[in-house]
Amino acid sequence: MQITCDQLLQHCAGLLQPERFKDYGPNGLQVQGKAQVRHIVTGVTASRALIEAAIADGADAILVHHGLFWRGMDGRVTGWLKERLRLLLAHDINLIAYHLPLDAHPTLGNNAQLGQRLGVVADGSFGEQELGLIGPCAFASAQALVDQVENALGRRATWISGAPEQAIARLAWCTGGAQGFFEAALAAGAQAFVTGEISEPQAHLAREMGATFIAAGHHATERYGIAALGEHVAQTLGLSHRFIEIANPA
Repeated sequence: MQITCDQLLQHCAGLLQPERFKDYGPNGLQVQGKAQVRHIVTGVTASRALIEAAIADGADAILVHHGLFWRGMDGRVTGWLKERLRLLLAHDINLIAYHLPLDAHPTLGNNAQLGQRLGVVADGSFGEQELGLIGPCAFASAQALVDQVENALGRRATWISGAPEQAIARLAWCTGGAQGFFEAALAAGAQAFVTGEISEPQAHLAREMGATFIAAGHHATERYGIAALGEHVAQTLGLSHRFIEIANPA
């Protein structure tokens, strides 16, 4: 079965409601390709490796979480940006990106999907544009929570705890580069916070606040939402779909 790219975009816009968000880059169609879509490829980031893999897979459209264009970019089409665009245009492939709208979707979103893998159901939200989630949990210690995170994501996490032996009953999380949400998570009642990255201040805050901070990888925490979106879209619209994992240690 095939549909038009416009139909695909209309479905995604209705599902993700990008107009609700103040974002760091354009959501929706970023590079226009062929008018008809049969096969979609999803991936976390519109890297050259993903684009090349999508070309080899016969994709008509690529859906990603991290697109090509961001607020404050230089604007000149040179170097790596020129090469990624050259490949997309040469093969007439649509590039479609959803950033914060994908983070926030209540079932398909990055945060919802991470919560499922951690076995925690959110009962509240916090932080910028209410992107962070928080809910009840039952971990005997910080190490028990870290073990769950590492087992769920299949990678080692960086973590620091100001109360390593304390049981954790309230967990907050926000995927990607949400380390700046840590204080808001604590203010919302969390004893531990899971995100993708850590910056210098978070280690001190964790120690001083008697809380646990876990950085489990930007890519690792955000690879589930785009795959879930692609599968949902494919099943709903009758398309074929493949999620392509491009390894990233960050």
